[in-house]
Amino acid sequence: MATPLGEKIRKLRKEKKLSMDALAANADMSKSYLWELENSDGINPTREIVARIAAELDTTPEFLFNDPQADQPVDAFDKAFFRNYKSLKPETKQQLLEILKTLKKTQG
Repeated sequence: MATPLGEKIRKLRKEKKLSMDALAANADMSKSYLWELENSDGINPTREIVARIAAELDTTPEFLFNDPQADQPVDAFDKAFFRNYKSLKPETKQQLLEILKTLKKTQG
């Protein structure tokens, strides 16, 4: 029986159209371990593992751990986006800002 953590991982993985192979490879773990996380009870992954999965699924570890104080999925996505944004080079950030301005104009 899957845990709430496993159910959330599976749901987000499928929403992003990621195979188990792809998520496992991107999060630097074996497919069999990911399968256990998604489907078995009693698996206690480290925070590091959950953080890697969360980063690949554009969410936060707290949301995956079912923390009652965790952000809702949209807020978790925004936090994950900004975490990725912070690590970009300044010229890439500028490019993203220009793209955002263009997108806003088309919605106008």
